[in-house]
Amino acid sequence: MEVRGVWLTSTDSRVLYSRPAIAQAMEFLADTGFNVVFPVVWNKGVTMYRSQVMSQNFGVEIDFYARGRDPLAEVIEEAHRVGLKVIPWFEYGFASSYQQNGGRILTRKPHWAAIDARGNMVVKNGFEWMNALDPEVQNFILSLILEVVRKYDIDGIQGDDRMPALPSEGGYDQKTVQRYIDEFGRQPPLYHKDSQWLQWRANILTEFLARLRREVKAIKPNLLISMAPSVYSWGLNEYLQDYIAWIDRDLVDMIHPQLYRRNFWSYKGLVDKLVDVQFRDWQLPKLSPGLLVRVGSYHISPDDLLKAIDYNRYRGVRGEVCFFYEGLRQNNDALANALKRGPYASPARL
Repeated sequence: MEVRGVWLTSTDSRVLYSRPAIAQAMEFLADTGFNVVFPVVWNKGVTMYRSQVMSQNFGVEIDFYARGRDPLAEVIEEAHRVGLKVIPWFEYGFASSYQQNGGRILTRKPHWAAIDARGNMVVKNGFEWMNALDPEVQNFILSLILEVVRKYDIDGIQGDDRMPALPSEGGYDQKTVQRYIDEFGRQPPLYHKDSQWLQWRANILTEFLARLRREVKAIKPNLLISMAPSVYSWGLNEYLQDYIAWIDRDLVDMIHPQLYRRNFWSYKGLVDKLVDVQFRDWQLPKLSPGLLVRVGSYHISPDDLLKAIDYNRYRGVRGEVCFFYEGLRQNNDALANALKRGPYASPARL
């Protein structure tokens, strides 16, 4: 198995906003040698598919820009037509909004808000968060995922640095505090990075992932559970993502830690840490890191992209996922052409 993946976003990209653009993108990716796409289906508190869950709870069936269409259905048809696998990406995870004071979700359901030690809504890097430790919120996110699993001919589902995740500042809502008191007979520490308090909350999210896996596989046993968390242990300290526990408990089929560095040597150092410290030999086949090819004004050079992939293979890492599609098309498809002539010249099965 060699993962050659790419994320399809609805931010800084127009691909998902028309059927012809989707068809053209899928043909381009297949021709370049990719074998799997991760299209965003949950972003900015709305879906890129027709969701009864969202319609019933929040009165919004689909993203405003996609009305009258179903971008996920279109991606599946066009991708499968050219032999690409499709793994929907629930990008927003447990975030509710960005710089909108909770947006539609927390306006309608204020008791879903994540709360910090000062009693305020959790806001981190501009994102307002739902309380990922709350069973009611977990049920909502899981219902979105299972809706996609039941309705669409997909090949897997994907969470990322926001699912399962919660900024470690969160967890001070009444429900979670009472749960902690019931278990330990004392209030949780006010210092949100206290190691025991941190791990206790991270374990709740790991249990959510275990439940997600069980429920997805109960419906379609062959679907792949794919996760793209922040790098360890930064992701644990900042977002309660204990992906060492995830791989040790065999909760994921594919994992793509976001090794988003802007030079090869920084990237190499992270790969070394993954292979030498974090992953055991039997776990390595599940690893295909997230590779940053474009963000803002940054754009990886073809040389650095090829070096990163070459180093992955040298260390026994059999794949990568590029963030994100538009980077492949810049400078007259320079990155795609380098892949097609080089490491992706021969087809690979997922």
